[in-house]
Amino acid sequence: MSDEPVEIGHDAATTVLRARTTVRAVALVLHGGAEHGQERIRPWSHAFLRMMPFARALHRAGRAHGLEVRLLRNRVRGWNKPHLHPVHDAREALAEIHRSRPDAPVVLIGHSMGGRVALRVADDPSVVAVCALAPWTTEKDWVEPVSGVRVLIAHGTQDVITSPEASYEYALRADRVTEVVRAEVRREGHALLRRPGTWTRLVQGFTLDSAGIGLRNGQREPFLTSAWDLPVSDRLRVRV
Repeated sequence: MSDEPVEIGHDAATTVLRARTTVRAVALVLHGGAEHGQERIRPWSHAFLRMMPFARALHRAGRAHGLEVRLLRNRVRGWNKPHLHPVHDAREALAEIHRSRPDAPVVLIGHSMGGRVALRVADDPSVVAVCALAPWTTEKDWVEPVSGVRVLIAHGTQDVITSPEASYEYALRADRVTEVVRAEVRREGHALLRRPGTWTRLVQGFTLDSAGIGLRNGQREPFLTSAWDLPVSDRLRVRV
């Protein structure tokens, strides 16, 4: 089967990187945005392109094991309360996965606003895990959607765009309803560009493990094998 991406689109668009064998799981990748904004998201938009390396890295690591990767391109840039346009787009993308891959578990990977979207739509019955990178969270974000869903939050210690302390507070609340690990990526900011290998290993290891798919060459981010058993005080502030 071809590895060339296929685009599915109505208003929002989804780029599909297909598995080389029977699809066993789907990773849905969600890009960032802004609190407000009606500008169209184009294929060359920085927020969208920021997530393309993660989608391709996941595809390389999991395609031989049945992982299909889908990268969503939202209609517009903003969160745009009360409309929540990216939440609507993610719900539509999940509905399409239900139609085409009805039995496949889904892992959500989101950056910044995309992390907030992932945490919000994790109540979809197909979702088994959420990987939120530098997520935009506030004290008003409720945690019920992640009940029973495995959650990894990773935040750069030098992020000045979204708050590491806010994601820590969210993790504390979410830990009451599900399993949460939160990684603090040292010397890293919001764009995830200073230590790309660390971010990629976190995303690959968590996604493939949560989907029940073995990592290529058996490689694994070391802390992921033990962090889940740490006490809360350590598990939500794991330095990597």
